[in-house]
Amino acid sequence: MQVSLTATGGLERRLEVAVPAERVATEIEQRLKRISRTARLKGFRPGKAPFTVIRRQFGEQVRAEVVSDLMRSSYAEALSQEKLKPAADPRIEPITIGEGAELRYAAVFEVLPEIRVKPIADLSIERPVAMVIEEDIDAMIESMRRQRTVFTPVDRPAREADQVTVDFEGRIDGELVPGVHGHDVAFIVGARRVMAELEEAVKGVVTGESRTVPVHFSAQHADPKLAGQVVEVLLSVKKVEESSLPPVDEEFMGAFGVKEGGLAALRTEVRHSMEREMAQAARQRMRSAITDALLRDNVMEVPRALIDGQIQELQLDMARRMGARDPSQVPRREAFEEPARRRVALGLIMGEIIRSAALKLDRERVQTRLDEIASSYPNSDEVRRTYLQSAEAMRQIEASVLEDQVIDWVLERASVTEQPTTFSELTGFAQTNETQHE
Repeated sequence: MQVSLTATGGLERRLEVAVPAERVATEIEQRLKRISRTARLKGFRPGKAPFTVIRRQFGEQVRAEVVSDLMRSSYAEALSQEKLKPAADPRIEPITIGEGAELRYAAVFEVLPEIRVKPIADLSIERPVAMVIEEDIDAMIESMRRQRTVFTPVDRPAREADQVTVDFEGRIDGELVPGVHGHDVAFIVGARRVMAELEEAVKGVVTGESRTVPVHFSAQHADPKLAGQVVEVLLSVKKVEESSLPPVDEEFMGAFGVKEGGLAALRTEVRHSMEREMAQAARQRMRSAITDALLRDNVMEVPRALIDGQIQELQLDMARRMGARDPSQVPRREAFEEPARRRVALGLIMGEIIRSAALKLDRERVQTRLDEIASSYPNSDEVRRTYLQSAEAMRQIEASVLEDQVIDWVLERASVTEQPTTFSELTGFAQTNETQHE
């Protein structure tokens, strides 16, 4: 077997393989002989048909099978001979496959880049360090109270922070507009959860009042019948309610799982929850710092085939999240180009760390991760069985655990310095809290 290798640019390689005609002919002959021993042909007893008849009957099919099998096996032999590691399946270009001639073809593919991870000891990572203080707990309990805001009907004009419940319908030139209607729709005045014209229109309304307000739909609206249109929306106010925060009493604490111990027990539980959240946030920040550093210090050319495959995975995942069935609804490939390139590069770097450090998957951590996932559902046993019965789901858990092992391995060897911070800054609680309050 003759093999010639050409670098066609970047990571792409063109591998030309020539399999001698004798090898092809011998393989075809051997297969036809095996068939002749058991072939059932009309007019002949099983295994007694003349070989010329067998060749005429099965020759073309067997030759196609042999050519396909020889391409596959000779390609693997050529890769081994040239010590190549392809990034994905090749594109096969037949050159000569005619009867009686040698089998010659070209395989075009990308190879995996050579990866030499720079010394981990040179990495500098900041470990965020924070404590949950009493003021943080106070703010969290206030946030918990806002989650259970009490609304009480009032006989006065609606104002900021009130909840207004309305029925509405839209018309254009007096005709009802399909899709622009609602019944018992409740929203908070000033929360900016509805169109600005509607929110402005309900300021100062009282229960039982009706108002008509023109609503301008943008030219880019998803519904072409509404794009650029002005719709007259009739609002019928059914209820105006004042908001207030609930007292921190037994009922409130019970809603959050604290049945005994009063306020002290609630504060203890809140503290533990905040500390868990803070630890997860710190871990995620260090993880991001490590991955950023690995990518920064180990720049490489990434196989296009792997990027394309990752883009497709990201698109499919986005489609599932959006519940999209129409391919046109999925964001274009360009939006996923950089995230895909980053994922592929990081995967190659981590793969090299796993190989060079001889890291093995920690099965106990896999079981712990599965338990954590299952316990977040009310039907935890059923969820656990579902995961265990899905090879793909378990592969995802195993990949995540192995990635965590790489992060831990790097943390043990990198230069880590502590960076003082606060709970709010680390978790983003302050920003979230302000947004909800608005």
